[in-house]
Amino acid sequence: MNNGYRTWAMALHLSVFASYIVPIAGVVAPIVIWQVKKAEFPEIDLHGKIVANYLITLLIYGFLGFLLCFCFVGIPLLIALGIAAIILPIVGAVKASNGEAWPYPGVITFFK
Repeated sequence: MNNGYRTWAMALHLSVFASYIVPIAGVVAPIVIWQVKKAEFPEIDLHGKIVANYLITLLIYGFLGFLLCFCFVGIPLLIALGIAAIILPIVGAVKASNGEAWPYPGVITFFK
């Protein structure tokens, strides 16, 4: 594994934070990086699937948390989800910089 792969894998994980600057960019940027770089670095495909699964799961958990806010159960769920949305991509990026593919815990697998 070369450094180019590790750099792009790390960028793919951290690109989910782009939504904090430009809305929807945190969804578009990882998908674009994944699709463009997987031909050059086949190892990126696994990282792209991990991040795509994470984004879809985050959307589902966020929707469920919003619905559960009406019975006050969703508030702690959304707080935990917000904390996980910051920590998990950072850990994934650190693991990717070490050459590891780390599936985020609690994520539903849509892409294998």
